[in-house]
Amino acid sequence: MIICSCQTISDRDIHQAIDWMRAADETAIITPGKIYHALGKAPDCGGCMKLFVSSMRSNANLEVPAELLGLREVSAGKQATAQAETA
Repeated sequence: MIICSCQTISDRDIHQAIDWMRAADETAIITPGKIYHALGKAPDCGGCMKLFVSSMRSNANLEVPAELLGLREVSAGKQATAQAETA
């Protein structure tokens, strides 16, 4: 199915790009911009972005690398500790 009509990108293209990037670097953070770049294209109008991201999320290889899981919680904890120390 065509996801981005401006650049003629299909859901199959998105999945192949994700699989290729994950095989090349299993710790990579995969973003829509990186997928466009891997396909040699650039986003145009942005009207497809919701469907583009939805298609990305349906790929099992999109998972966040294990060492980055929980990073937001750790960062928030450090910020709370720093705020408590300055008070």
